[in-house]
Amino acid sequence: MSVLSPQHLPAGYRSRPATAADLPAIHGLVTACERALYGRAETDLDAVAADLARPGLVPGLDTVLVLDPAGEPVGRAWVNRRSEADVHPAHRGLGIGGSLLDWIEARARQAGTEWVAQTVPDGDRAAVELLRAHGYGSMVTAWLLEIALPTGSPPPEPPPGVTVRTFRPGDEHPVHLLTEDAFDEWQSRRKSYQEWALLAVERATFAPEMSWLAVADGELVGAVLALDVPDSDEGYVERVAVRADRRNQGIARLLLQHTFRSFHAQGRSSCTLWTHSDTGALALYQRVGMTVRRSSTVHSKAVAIDTRQAGSI
Repeated sequence: MSVLSPQHLPAGYRSRPATAADLPAIHGLVTACERALYGRAETDLDAVAADLARPGLVPGLDTVLVLDPAGEPVGRAWVNRRSEADVHPAHRGLGIGGSLLDWIEARARQAGTEWVAQTVPDGDRAAVELLRAHGYGSMVTAWLLEIALPTGSPPPEPPPGVTVRTFRPGDEHPVHLLTEDAFDEWQSRRKSYQEWALLAVERATFAPEMSWLAVADGELVGAVLALDVPDSDEGYVERVAVRADRRNQGIARLLLQHTFRSFHAQGRSSCTLWTHSDTGALALYQRVGMTVRRSSTVHSKAVAIDTRQAGSI
């Protein structure tokens, strides 16, 4: 079972693996942490569900929920090379966070993983210090960028031979191929269509009418995929990709400007997106007028594999 030993938890607390039925409660836990740190919820339910659907992740082995004496989830973690851990703000200072990190490392070791990584907001100093105390080192920096709408700049003219339009049914697989080809330069592995779709076009918040594509000679050469999150005054860009041979032609800027205008037409006051240092795209977004709102760091730790127990827990 994927559990923490009782001696590693406060009196009256217990743990068990997470299941699909726990997704709403896990989402509530994650957003409670976001409200405490940012003053607003930012993660949607689909993103939490996609974590539990990662290829190779077995919820009964690779997830854990910490329950308080009333049986409410107040902490959670999962590990699948990458990892995440959250503790409800009202239950911090009890050692739950440290116990979750110990569990992540133990599960990774038993599963035969050589390293684990976790992304933590730089503004969450307590979490950063906890990771450092557990031997994690910094890898890459991620930035949340924003732009006020309207931008004041109309979209530029497309390059010769390029037309633009919004996403429509049938574009799913070509856009998957385009974005994965573009991300091959920095991501550690390609996502299958099924995994990618859960994070993009199959999300309840996916906004095809705000997602703009560039086409040349009948082939897709650029894409911006957008999310329209309910009860938010912001639009969000989930993916930006341009085919390698069509870069430095202004296609990304063109598509972003169309997406910005689409969000403004829907009453959004700003638009945001995440990028990180491995992509080399920060300067591009700054040239279209985006600025850094905050940053996060990917922290990693090497794990000594336990060959006697790999695959078990």
